[in-house]
Amino acid sequence: MADYPTSTFRWNRREFTALAGGTVAAFYYHGLSLAEESTKVKIDRIELFPCRYPMAGYFKFFAGPHGALGRAAVIIKITADNGLVGWGQSVPIAKWSYETLETATVALREYYVPALIGRDPTDIEGALMALDQVIAPGFSTGMPITRAGVDLALHDLTGKLRKQSLAGLWGLPSAETLTLSWTVNVQQLADVDALIAAGRERGYRNFNIKVSPDPEFDAELAKRVRAAAPDSFLWADANGGYDVDTAMEVAPRLADAGVDVLEAPLRPNQLQGYQRLKKQGALPILMDEGVVSATDLMEFHRAGMLDGVAMKPARCGGLLSNKRQIQYCRQHGLMWLGSGLTDPDISLAATLGLYAAFDLKTPAALNGPQFLTADVLQTPLRIEGDLAYVPTAPGLGVEVDEAKVVELMKQSGGDKLLG
Repeated sequence: MADYPTSTFRWNRREFTALAGGTVAAFYYHGLSLAEESTKVKIDRIELFPCRYPMAGYFKFFAGPHGALGRAAVIIKITADNGLVGWGQSVPIAKWSYETLETATVALREYYVPALIGRDPTDIEGALMALDQVIAPGFSTGMPITRAGVDLALHDLTGKLRKQSLAGLWGLPSAETLTLSWTVNVQQLADVDALIAAGRERGYRNFNIKVSPDPEFDAELAKRVRAAAPDSFLWADANGGYDVDTAMEVAPRLADAGVDVLEAPLRPNQLQGYQRLKKQGALPILMDEGVVSATDLMEFHRAGMLDGVAMKPARCGGLLSNKRQIQYCRQHGLMWLGSGLTDPDISLAATLGLYAAFDLKTPAALNGPQFLTADVLQTPLRIEGDLAYVPTAPGLGVEVDEAKVVELMKQSGGDKLLG
């Protein structure tokens, strides 16, 4: 591989052709710009709508002293000089990452938006590289959750300009539906049966459990969920909550309890700990939080730290980066699972489009429909039981109702962040 001083992972032509093959490789290599098909359209203006989606149920990342905090989001509207509009969504979570609703809004308003005005919206890779020039990368991609919203809006606008869905932009077929997984996050074991029953009532057949830091609690939780759903794909996510010794102890116990994979057992900087867990081999070890760019994935894989990755476009700076990570996993025989950040409607539509284009085989832990109680779409995403129907219209495949966006922003106080 060549050196890559910025957070944007760039394949050279030989490596990428070997990875993706043929015309699709050439298409990816140019990052959706395709100069020979330049639209001559420029970004005219960008509007921001900070807001919080209302929620139902307990989920640890959104719990506050007086109930759910609401799911923060900055909805992004990019208007081209020909009048076409692309919508995106940044979805920060203060309890999951360092990005908050406030920092995302400021970074977009003061830094990213000025860098994008006047650019070709179809040059998505070029736009993302321009963002690196105004907020420098750190260890990996800078402000990835914030910039993911920009990536989504550019893909939406590009798809509309070219009259193609996400899969169409990438030259790929798409699955019609994806199966969703129900999240079991409980504070006491007495609540497990009721939460599983609630998922069953909604038509869910597969479950993912939140574990750490208590191995006794976690092993019993896994046993109960497996007993209630003996044929399901059972996925345990620790969100980096174990220390190394505890993770080494609990992984075999979770395997014995019927867990299929263990995601993020340690913080991503515990490099030797991940190596030990992978060598132990009790469960497939998937990374999450620390894998932001394709460079991160390649380095962690070469270091022998993982068996796969739980994908999240919102974590990775958007679709372009996450797509490259999926390609890397497929090339190297790594497991990849479809996950999310309790994505609201716009981000969820983009995530469904990505996973369907790459033929995700396992149930996706996309729990926005489980926890969120509002949407800003003209027609809500179609979800029947645990089947999510993948939108197929140009761009992200959905139409946003701007009146709903403004109302949600005002109701949740997001307009105060705009000054």
